[in-house]
Amino acid sequence: MKNGLYTVVLLILLSVSSIFGQNGNLITSEAQLQEMKTALKSDNLFHATVNDAIEKVAPYLTSGLDVPVPKDLAGGYTHSQHKLNYSIMQKAGMLYQLTGNDTYAHLIKNTLIKYAQLFPTFDRHPATRSYSPGKFFWQCLNDANWLVYTSQAYSSIYEWLDQDTRDLLNQKLFKPYADFLSVQTPQFFNRLHNHSTWANAAVGMIGLVMHDEDLIEKSLFGLPFKNENTIDNDGGSIIKEGQKKAGFLANIDYAFSPDGYYFEGPYYQRYAMYPYLMYALALDRNKKELDIFNYDHQILLKGIETLVQLSNEKGEFFPLNDAQKGMSYFSRELKLAISIAYEYGDANKNGLLSIVEELQSVPLNYGGFLESNAIAQGKVTPYNKRSLLVTDGNKGDKGAIGILRGNRQEYIMKFTQHGMGHGHFDRLSYLMYNKGDEILQDYGAARYVNVNQKDGGGYLKENKTWAKQTVAHNTLVIGDRTQCHAKVDKAEKATPSLYYFDINNANIQIMSAKDSIAYDGVQQQRTLVLIKDDAFENPILLDLFRANLSSDQKLRMPYNYKGQMMYSTFENKSLNTLPLLGQKDGFQFLWKVGEAPSQGKFNQVNWFNNKVFYTLNMATTKEDSINYVLLGANDPKMNLRNDKAFHWLKKGHKGENLFASVLETHGSYSYTTELAPNTYSSIKNVNVLFHSTDYTAVSFENKSGEKWVFVLCNSDASTSSKHKLKLDNETLKWKGVYQLKKLI
Repeated sequence: MKNGLYTVVLLILLSVSSIFGQNGNLITSEAQLQEMKTALKSDNLFHATVNDAIEKVAPYLTSGLDVPVPKDLAGGYTHSQHKLNYSIMQKAGMLYQLTGNDTYAHLIKNTLIKYAQLFPTFDRHPATRSYSPGKFFWQCLNDANWLVYTSQAYSSIYEWLDQDTRDLLNQKLFKPYADFLSVQTPQFFNRLHNHSTWANAAVGMIGLVMHDEDLIEKSLFGLPFKNENTIDNDGGSIIKEGQKKAGFLANIDYAFSPDGYYFEGPYYQRYAMYPYLMYALALDRNKKELDIFNYDHQILLKGIETLVQLSNEKGEFFPLNDAQKGMSYFSRELKLAISIAYEYGDANKNGLLSIVEELQSVPLNYGGFLESNAIAQGKVTPYNKRSLLVTDGNKGDKGAIGILRGNRQEYIMKFTQHGMGHGHFDRLSYLMYNKGDEILQDYGAARYVNVNQKDGGGYLKENKTWAKQTVAHNTLVIGDRTQCHAKVDKAEKATPSLYYFDINNANIQIMSAKDSIAYDGVQQQRTLVLIKDDAFENPILLDLFRANLSSDQKLRMPYNYKGQMMYSTFENKSLNTLPLLGQKDGFQFLWKVGEAPSQGKFNQVNWFNNKVFYTLNMATTKEDSINYVLLGANDPKMNLRNDKAFHWLKKGHKGENLFASVLETHGSYSYTTELAPNTYSSIKNVNVLFHSTDYTAVSFENKSGEKWVFVLCNSDASTSSKHKLKLDNETLKWKGVYQLKKLI
């Protein structure tokens, strides 16, 4: 839909002279405000939100808001104060509209006049560490945040202000600020990136308030390209190869897959959804002709649904790529997003209300009002988090994230495009959660957001040297080197590919992906199979990771587990000193605390986490070994967590190599009764029956004598193809990609 709609949008902009109504505000019509006022007499979630806003704004109605000269990085006083200012002004604007109390309007007016007086007195923030130094903040990104929020506050009092004050604020603050973020900083404004989404929305929203069609056009379509051939602070390119468009619509077109996945990962999808949705809301309120929520098959609404699906049982987003752990749909961005999905969407609409009930909060907007009413009317239904495949790339052709769910377990495999400067070198990695608890973890980002003691709250240097490195993830490390030589440009050029995904049978769900870019001369494939059988207390995970090597190389499979090690068949040799595991590629941060050779053809590692036991059952060879490692070496500032891991090592040989294992969740422990049933795995053997480029066959057996044989075709994903594989004692025949056969 792209080019045709661009023309339509431009014609609409040129044909409409007045684009901001006399009543209501940027995101709320007068009729909606009248409805919202009825909730002020009721005891419901929306009324509670209004009261909370009143309480937060009240201290500043008499004291006013400080507008300091900028000095600090994130977490410092001036940074935090300017963030507080836009938050308070936004709330005050809605409170003025709902209550008619012009004390709120005066607070906004007086604060904005202070900003207008300060704005022309200096050039940029004194900090120079950003590729786009800001005005009131150290980076333009935060200034764009300020303008997105403050434009809402300004719109709420725009008609209340006298003409002279409007002229002052428009000419001395808002128009110069919009120019600062756009024409004066094109390397920030013209990107396909979450930074530019904030900038585009900020400039467009203030343009709507001021009736400035030039700003709106720039926001939607970007600026003419000049020389922006540089990189940002995370190593990402400012202008993508082949990029011909910029602006808000281009950021929608490029950033989302047809399934609604945002290319930088869930954490930044959460962050970017606020400007996407707030500007879309403003456009819908004031430019109905654009039909923005139906743009590109309702891609923004799909993005909300996908983002909720990319969270665990506790609502925490899967920490893929740069991500602060613990970020969840309890955030203000998702409260807004869910309210908009409820107001505009159809899919799983009442199911979203169950999340709102969990949040026990709604945003201060019309969607929040509708949610509150619906909950009071008993319309809540359960939200269905399900197994699914989420494609990546704006055409859905740049890999995917696969999620297998069953019995409160969640397995997430990542084989997406890199994610530019926020991407990690973690192709074919997977995470595991049980009941919302991390069991096999991704490190996430090395950053303490807004904590001044930790480098001003920005990304720490260990984010590049540890958190992005392959060894920090649960995926194969070849030759103790990071994938793609740790080069973003190499990783961006090609993506892993989906081989097979099938969740139609609740008793056997399977996902498989391939990669040939991570390591030169290496073909990799990982297949995860979630198997549900009454013989097991919980579903078990069969993991088959094959690597075809062009030469002999060391193979290392990290398992970054959470919990306490209980037991292992590997006879651990404890070390009196703690040697480093290596000197680069993240290994310089790992102490080797133990090592052990393989004990025969079958080995187990058993650990405990939050009252539940987990066992990795491994098909091994005599050449295999294990390392036990601890994170924290070469970290004098203690920036890293002291996480633990065990690494399964193989001597990789030219040709085909296979890691085959079964992960079982079992048993329990009660701290009150001190009873601990089923602390050991029920599996007693895992065998590789056959492995080649084309086929893999494995068996596993439990202590009751039940045996399963799984066979997979690695080279033909057709569901109609017929296969035959001769083993020592039998010939297996099947149709399709795989077969699971239970032998009693």
